[in-house]
Amino acid sequence: MDISANTIKDKARAYLPEMIELQRDLTAIPALAPENGGEGEERKAQYLSTYVEKEALGDVKWFNAPDDRVPCGYRPNLLVYVPGKNSKKSLTIVSHMDVVPPGNLNLWHHDPFDLVVKEDRIIGRGVEDNQQGIVCSLHALKILKDLDIRPATDVKLIFVSDEETGSKRGLQYLIREHRELFKKEDLILVPDYGNEDGTMIEVAEKSIIWVRIAIKGEQCHASVPHKGKNTLRATAYFIVESEKLKTIFPANDPMFRPSSSTFEPTKKEANVENINTIPGEDIFYFDCRVLPQYPLESVIESFREVANKIENDFGVKVDISTRMCDQAAPPTPKNSPVVLKIKEAVRALRKLEAKACGIGGVTVAAYLRKAGLEVAVWQTITKTAHQPNEYCLLENMVKDTEVMAYLMVGAT
Repeated sequence: MDISANTIKDKARAYLPEMIELQRDLTAIPALAPENGGEGEERKAQYLSTYVEKEALGDVKWFNAPDDRVPCGYRPNLLVYVPGKNSKKSLTIVSHMDVVPPGNLNLWHHDPFDLVVKEDRIIGRGVEDNQQGIVCSLHALKILKDLDIRPATDVKLIFVSDEETGSKRGLQYLIREHRELFKKEDLILVPDYGNEDGTMIEVAEKSIIWVRIAIKGEQCHASVPHKGKNTLRATAYFIVESEKLKTIFPANDPMFRPSSSTFEPTKKEANVENINTIPGEDIFYFDCRVLPQYPLESVIESFREVANKIENDFGVKVDISTRMCDQAAPPTPKNSPVVLKIKEAVRALRKLEAKACGIGGVTVAAYLRKAGLEVAVWQTITKTAHQPNEYCLLENMVKDTEVMAYLMVGAT
């Protein structure tokens, strides 16, 4: 490396006041998807583009996904490009510009789009999810610019839209329409999940299937249950019977937390309005997070076997459908260059050993992995995303900026 880890750390800490102000400006621009009652990310993209150009941090290019639901007619995706010593590959950092709605305003201590600095943190919608990634990556570039250091490889900061509502007009659009942005040799980092000390590198995700169960029986008065077919009782037995899925899919993988597949009953729709009526229809759902080695078709088949038993035992009809069915992509190898480089950076800057792991949730990294690209999800976070009074620790911004600058300088 041309500069020391201590030099990077000193520069990152000196930028903290500027990071706070950039967070303040970004928080004041509610980049909400039309599904969430917003006008999209165009205003935030315009701000970021102007900021990058004013600070001379790199070349900016827009990739606009058509969307006639928003005033401007498109959802912007920005590329900030800086050439490096080795242009055969890139360090690519993918963050998202959109945020989720604030929710119940009564649960916030202040206006969610008016940043508040309080002791060791900043509070506001989007400060951690995902403005922390945007702000840290931009200030990592500032460090290189101030020190007149050319990055080891090309650097691409990609700020996408639509992450919170499916990414069809964000990362999925870029992979489909602008595949040239991503090369198999690239080191790709998504700063959108992690833990409190930065020792968690997400390299794998479980498959997800949301199962809808609709049970039809016969409604009747509760005083004459023999005249009906009670679907609520059938529902209860169905949920208990579904516990056997844990033994049908018993594998454990310590890389994941939790280490096994999970099959959790969650939402239940309303049935009858009054107490003295036996319901003739019940609808409920399972959220299943399945280890990648199991095909989701086999999970659906196991639910159908449970349905057959419930139909025979209670004389009801059971319909099974899915609301989501997403087979996980192959994991990023634990010895992938991007994983090893993050481990090196965390070790050099924090004296900690980071480990590769898997999660039950889904990040945009899944789309990159399905495209055959190796990607690591890493960030230092307190996991307040989507919550009232979402906050970002000031120290996390400083430390993540250090890691990103280290990767830019030393990635080979």
